[in-house]
Amino acid sequence: MAGVGWWSESARNSAVEDTRPPLGPAEGERFPPSSRLTGSQEIRRLLRHGQRKKTSHLDVFFLSSGSGEPRFGLVVPRFKRTAVMRNRLKRRLREVGRREVLPRLRVCGAPVDLLVRTRPETYRATYGQLKAELAAVAEEICSRLRSSP
Repeated sequence: MAGVGWWSESARNSAVEDTRPPLGPAEGERFPPSSRLTGSQEIRRLLRHGQRKKTSHLDVFFLSSGSGEPRFGLVVPRFKRTAVMRNRLKRRLREVGRREVLPRLRVCGAPVDLLVRTRPETYRATYGQLKAELAAVAEEICSRLRSSP
């Protein structure tokens, strides 16, 4: 009974030869483990010894990286918000770090660890505001590097 039903022979063949691009970020847009700050000791070191830059919604700590390449980390407290809101905020900040901050720091050759700590008002910020604030911090770090001897 060839060709009976909605799943015909031609449909089966085309499903096998699927040429769609793979889902997910492109090769240059990935967020590899080597670019992440995850250890509690690394985070404590940044909070204690790092330089702090306050923006309208964020506290950003940065310190020279021992790994030789820029790394990005997040601290997102609950502040009596739901898990859904907290996870959405983490996804937004991670995306800005992956697509905006880390590439800028790599281009200017800044091997820094950058930690973003949210404040309660961060939950009300738009993606565009977060992106602009973190991009400005990355540019400031790059300009400090260029102006230092």
